[in-house]
Parts: sequence; structure tokens; C-alpha cells
Amino acid sequence: MLIVAYLCGSLSGAVILSKMLHLPNPSEHGSHNPGATNMLRVNGRLPALAVLFFDMAKGLLPVYFSYRFGVSPFFLGMIAIAACLGHIFPCFFHFHGGKGVATALGAIVMIGLDFSGLLIVTWLISVGLTGYASVGAIVTFLLAPLYVWFIRPELTMPVAMLSCLILVRHHSNIQRLLKGEEPKTFRKKTH
Repeated sequence: MLIVAYLCGSLSGAVILSKMLHLPNPSEHGSHNPGATNMLRVNGRLPALAVLFFDMAKGLLPVYFSYRFGVSPFFLGMIAIAACLGHIFPCFFHFHGGKGVATALGAIVMIGLDFSGLLIVTWLISVGLTGYASVGAIVTFLLAPLYVWFIRPELTMPVAMLSCLILVRHHSNIQRLLKGEEPKTFRKKTH
């Protein structure tokens, strides 16, 4: 299942969908990050939403089937990490991938609607207040282990491991934020 999860994660939704829809490849434009945020910048909302669901599904499916096979919580966390590593370092796309946020969210969405809802609301509030998708991801995954500890404490360690991976992947965003050089994802419209 670790290998299956990695291979699922290696399927880049942004690259595949941009080829299918004859759109500019986000790994060659914008931030060169093949994820939903850069897809939004390069190709608009609907393609970005499709990439978001694609990338969530490739995290969800391996974890779901592993859960159904009775895999322990620790190894479910390892399978989620394998899917995210596939997204970050995809073997099908020269090991150049995205940040892994949507894949991680998909992998942990099975914990429950209450947990997923908290993550989504945290991301929306963070992005709404700052305009940065990177801040939304950083704040959300900083709080994810705390949220899961209250809801399903036995899953705290796997969620914490996954959160650490996402936070490490955002190190360049954190540096740009500290220097005031991070481009805003969402700008408020002025009239």
C-alpha cells in the first residue's frame, strides 16, 4: 500500500488536466508549482477546483482502502505520507511536484466531517484574513494535530507526522513571508 500510495500521489492532477483540457501547464508557468493554487493563477477557478479534487482523491483512496483492510493508525499515517511524497516528488514527472496540501487533506478527510470541517474553516479564515494560500496551509497544518487530539487522539501521531511534512515543504513560503516577498494568492477587489 505504501508503493500504491506513492504511485497514486505521483499522478499530477495539474499536469494531466492541463494536457487533457489543452490549457497552459502550471508547472511551466506562474510559480511552476503543479498544484491547485498555481492552477488557479494560471488557468482559473474551474480547472483549479478540478485539480483540488483530483489531488485530494489521490490521498484519500489509498488511505481509505488501507483503512478498510484494517491497517493500524500509525501505518495509515505512513500511507498518507507516501501519497504526499508522491505528489511532492512524482516519479512520472521528473520528481518535480507540488506542496502536498490537497493530497494531505484528502488523506486525512476520513477522520471525520468534524475534523475536516475544522481544517477547511481554518484554511478559509486564514486565507480570508491574509490573502495568502500559503498562510492558510501553514496555519491549518500547525493546528491539525491539536484538532485531531480532541477528536480522535489515537490519530494524533500520524496527523502530526503529515503536518510536519507539509510545513517543511512550505519552508520557502515561510522565508518569503518573513521577507515580505510572498505574492498574494487572493487580492481584495477595490472599486
